Amino acid sequence: MEDLKRRLREAAAAHEPDRDGMLRRVRQGIAADTRPTLRRPAGSLSWPCVALAALATAAVLLAGGYAAVGTAPSGPDGRAPAAPPTPPPAVDGSAPPPRTQDGPLGSDGEVDPGGNPYWSQSSITLRTGVPLGALTLEVRIAQTGGVAPTGAWRTRPEGDFTLTTADGDGGAVVYRWTLKPGRTVPPGQHVFAVQYNHAQGPRAAAADAYTATAATAEGRQHTVAGPFRAPAG
Repeated sequence: MEDLKRRLREAAAAHEPDRDGMLRRVRQGIAADTRPTLRRPAGSLSWPCVALAALATAAVLLAGGYAAVGTAPSGPDGRAPAAPPTPPPAVDGSAPPPRTQDGPLGSDGEVDPGGNPYWSQSSITLRTGVPLGALTLEVRIAQTGGVAPTGAWRTRPEGDFTLTTADGDGGAVVYRWTLKPGRTVPPGQHVFAVQYNHAQGPRAAAADAYTATAATAEGRQHTVAGPFRAPAG
């Protein structure tokens, strides 16, 4: 038996899952055994048969196990290759609006979905992590046909800002908010919106833009600028 086990271990270590050859060596080892046969109850298996079945099963398991190991993929260094990285999620129409960031100052711009075929509103959301002692926000709405200002509003007190509306290059409408001297904009989120008429039908906002320039109480200046995201749908 020890000789058979040794042969099995040697065969397994050689990584050669030859089942027929291993079973043949088992049979040869049993045939060479000279020990007397034990008496057994009727219907039971003889020791050689039991040993043959057990060792054959072990041989098949060992062969199968090493066959599986032998066929596992490996890289140049012998180790299994790493799984490929998970691809990033696809970008679709549900992506957040464009945002720019400069130090504590950040911004979003979007065309509000509540417009109609003749009128639209575009809004800018400014976010600041520190108080602002100076702020100028300029919004330029490109002339795409029939564009004319109809109003503007902001979430900060009206008396804190001076608002002007003027014609820009190419007939664009330019809105400009300027924080009055001695006033401050506190940390938080603040919305500024402009309203305008336009020619009937959907209006492209690709040429519209905004720029916000601010200064902190310590005098550090920050600027954010960006386009407007069109409403979904």
